[in-house]
Amino acid sequence: MKTLNIGVVGAGRIGKLHVGNLMTRVKNASVVAVTDVVAESAKALAQQYGIPKVYGDYKELVSDPEIDAVFVCSSTDTHSIIAYEAVMAGKHVFCEKPIDFDLGRIQKVIAAVEQKGVKFQVGFNRRFDRNFKHVKDVVATGKIGDPHIVMVTSRDPAPPPISYVKVSGGIFLDMMIHDFDMVRYLSGSEVTEVFTNGVVLVDPEIGEAGDVDTAIVTLKFANGAIGVINNSRKAVYGYDQRVEVFGSKGCVTADNETPNLTTLYTEDGVMREKPLYFFLERYNDAFIAEEQGFVDAVLEDKPTLVNATDGLKPVLIAIAAKESLESGKPVKL
Repeated sequence: MKTLNIGVVGAGRIGKLHVGNLMTRVKNASVVAVTDVVAESAKALAQQYGIPKVYGDYKELVSDPEIDAVFVCSSTDTHSIIAYEAVMAGKHVFCEKPIDFDLGRIQKVIAAVEQKGVKFQVGFNRRFDRNFKHVKDVVATGKIGDPHIVMVTSRDPAPPPISYVKVSGGIFLDMMIHDFDMVRYLSGSEVTEVFTNGVVLVDPEIGEAGDVDTAIVTLKFANGAIGVINNSRKAVYGYDQRVEVFGSKGCVTADNETPNLTTLYTEDGVMREKPLYFFLERYNDAFIAEEQGFVDAVLEDKPTLVNATDGLKPVLIAIAAKESLESGKPVKL
């Protein structure tokens, strides 16, 4: 089978992760070029993995005729700009979430994808987690009957730097956006209404930056189900990631990943391992699966598993959630 030649825009934490996986864990893929606004970061990454080309400007990368696909792993505020230019250059695109905060710019990308007929995938990696996928499959096959309640718990081990909070779009567009994607995915239905409660309990500086660090969003779905998402920027015991779907015939849950599944019983008590601490280790296999899925979609000419419209819908929900927090009222979508 042909090898997919990939150019990566962004040599930060997530760019490094994708490059490492694409070069060592993903079949039929090769990173042939990388670029970053910090030139030394791009050069170091290229040297580490033997990537032949380092560009000083992403425009050079997207216009390189040797490149079949572009991974957009740059800062959030540049995603849609780079993705659009790559699509218009005829490249297949894997774009980290969110595509943009602005709905008009997202629609512009979607229109370009349709016009050029290229593959486009958004980096909602949690869909590729083996346990969450199993929950989805159980719900889809009807084993728990009609979904009634969808619950997602997502709590980070530590809050991000304030400098990141100021440019990331806030908790709803940065953190909870994954959970908005998950409730659509798990329920098999669209969100029709949201109501938000949010407070600052972890770090006052987050509040000063105009955001909240602790939030609960309740949701209504088109299929009649209801749901709840709870987020915190700081869970002292680790990276807390759990889901549950309750239905008319049963319930299916997925618990946290831990370093091992052993339980120690002693006279002092019963002890189990805490959840994995960092999202890169918690979702490493999911990252590999989403990357392989994108490569296979391009090479085998089949639909991507998370398309551009899937990238738009969680942003719509996130904007509604933020509006609900500000107004104190439910918001319909």
